Amino acid sequence: MPSIIDETVFGEPSGRPLALVFLCGALVLSGQHGYYVVVEDATPLSAVLFLIAGMALSGTAESLPGSRRRAAGVLRLTALSVLVSMLVILVTMPELIM
Repeated sequence: MPSIIDETVFGEPSGRPLALVFLCGALVLSGQHGYYVVVEDATPLSAVLFLIAGMALSGTAESLPGSRRRAAGVLRLTALSVLVSMLVILVTMPELIM
């Protein structure tokens, strides 16, 4: 009997609409980050970089074809570990991200 985690993480990618949401979100965040660095000459939060990486990995995982379930699962786990590591750093050492 397959577990819920196995079905969720290593299931078939959900398709193009969700992939577009994640990839467009990563593109918007990276554009905003680039604007603040180049035009405003400011240093934005480092947490945005974690969000960009997590959203890009999730979008890539969801854009894979259905036959690439294992690769999509690995990308989802990597995205989850990036976002959880951001939360752990934020709780334990907030000066690194702020």
